Amino acid sequence: MVLKGKVFKFGDNINTDWIISGRYKFSITDMKELSHYLFEDIRPNFYQEIIANKSIIAAGENFGMGSSREQAPWVIKEAGIICVVAKSFARIFYRNAFNIGLALVEADTSLINEADKISIELDKGEIKKGGKINTVFNPWTNFQKELIKSEGIFNYLKKHKEFSV
Repeated sequence: MVLKGKVFKFGDNINTDWIISGRYKFSITDMKELSHYLFEDIRPNFYQEIIANKSIIAAGENFGMGSSREQAPWVIKEAGIICVVAKSFARIFYRNAFNIGLALVEADTSLINEADKISIELDKGEIKKGGKINTVFNPWTNFQKELIKSEGIFNYLKKHKEFSV
């Protein structure tokens, strides 16, 4: 499984309030509409920069820290971001993201820059830039790949008939 896209770079300790402001928490319930306000407080008009299904976020340490706001990974996914690569993730954000089918990769992002075009080879655990290996990470498990292909835990469980809705 290979993900390819243009990088949008963020720093360390990006919290869920910066991903999506709490001021919209109860007024906008449609995740697609809410995604228009992604990173609004730290990068105005970010939503307009995204190329749907061809954009990747790269960040530093502790991405998704703060509240357990489930809207944070949802709006990233609904905005068309295909993957978030970060040095580390807040654990609850990590779990929420995989549960909804948002791809996350923990890797050193120090050599990844704004506007780079990268490919992430999940089976090999490699991030390539300009066709050359830029950084390595632990390859994904089959379960992680299936969660993303299924677009989240509910679809995965339905597919494997371990759950009925």
